[in-house]
Amino acid sequence: MNGSDEFGRLPGEGETAATSRQRKRRPEPTPAQRALGLLVRREHSRKELTRKLTARGVDAAEAAAAVERMSSEGWQDDARFAEFLVRSRAANGYGPAHIRAELAMHGLDRETIAAAMDAFDGDWLVIARNLVRRRFGAAGPRDAAQRRKAGDLLVRRGFDGDSIRAALRGDAE
Repeated sequence: MNGSDEFGRLPGEGETAATSRQRKRRPEPTPAQRALGLLVRREHSRKELTRKLTARGVDAAEAAAAVERMSSEGWQDDARFAEFLVRSRAANGYGPAHIRAELAMHGLDRETIAAAMDAFDGDWLVIARNLVRRRFGAAGPRDAAQRRKAGDLLVRRGFDGDSIRAALRGDAE
């Protein structure tokens, strides 16, 4: 075949006015529409949302105005984002130090971070123990080398020394 369809027409040949109207491009979304599109998928911090909009070619002032509008209408909320991130990271086995650092990287202030961490109702020691069990089995680390590896894992994941020692000892829950 020479690029024609099953009826022998070349692309674009024989189009009606209705077909050409259907092919018209959609208008470019406004910065607010773009911001809302991002927020519908998941929570974002103000800083992250502004960065993503500017990366998509939105002027910095327009991006800031769109983020402000999303915030004032309740679509974007840094406190809600922080609580979501704390729950999400804790569920994936991260400790409080790691989570606090990540929240700070998202441009959240100390008060918002503290409120989100205080609102978390999980037990950091249980999370640390579960992570060790997932990686080293129900019996936990069997020798000194494995205990060292488990301790290093917990440090990298952001747990404090007391939680690490208790998780590796297997203290009674």
